[in-house]
Amino acid sequence: MSLRSDNGREYRNADFEHLLKSEGIKHQTSVPYTPQQNGVAERANRTLVEMARCMITESSSPEFLWSEAISAATYLRNRCCTKVLNNKTPFEAWHGRKPAHSELKS
Repeated sequence: MSLRSDNGREYRNADFEHLLKSEGIKHQTSVPYTPQQNGVAERANRTLVEMARCMITESSSPEFLWSEAISAATYLRNRCCTKVLNNKTPFEAWHGRKPAHSELKS
């Protein structure tokens, strides 16, 4: 298993590197200040931001709930099928079981 990051300082510290190593995760980094090298992650981040913006706007929620909207968007994305995982959800690929959708509300 590997983790790719943009070589940002938030990912470059001894504690984080030790955690990755202890879990057997290889850390791959891109050249600093080149987001185009990490296109998949940049697109995923953009999708989450757009989802959060829609939630904040449509619910007329205050902007200080931005982090909660990002968290909710991530929760939902992890429970949506993707072709990359052979039509499994990221949740299912990680946990080995299908996610329960009963707690979702419209």
